[in-house]
Amino acid sequence: MRIKVETRQDGNVDVPWRFSLNGDHVDVFEMVDQWFGDDYRYCKVKGSDGALYILRYDELRSEWCLTMFASERAQAVTAEWTSPMQSVKGLLQ
Repeated sequence: MRIKVETRQDGNVDVPWRFSLNGDHVDVFEMVDQWFGDDYRYCKVKGSDGALYILRYDELRSEWCLTMFASERAQAVTAEWTSPMQSVKGLLQ
């Protein structure tokens, strides 16, 4: 999904500072990680909303895309889920 990203200078690299998602602005609270390819760059960031995002910058097209989103709420819900195999193991013990 293409998104609009505002950047700031960090050394000689532009890094995400704020982006728009579904009409809402999300400030980048923390740059968790980044990795580079031949013509792209990925930035793993924590947003001001507590969610984790992976943003991809296509250097040839000068476009930012959202490639992954994980909210704290979603992570908490999925952590409570158990797989059917785990439930069966619990019954057998």
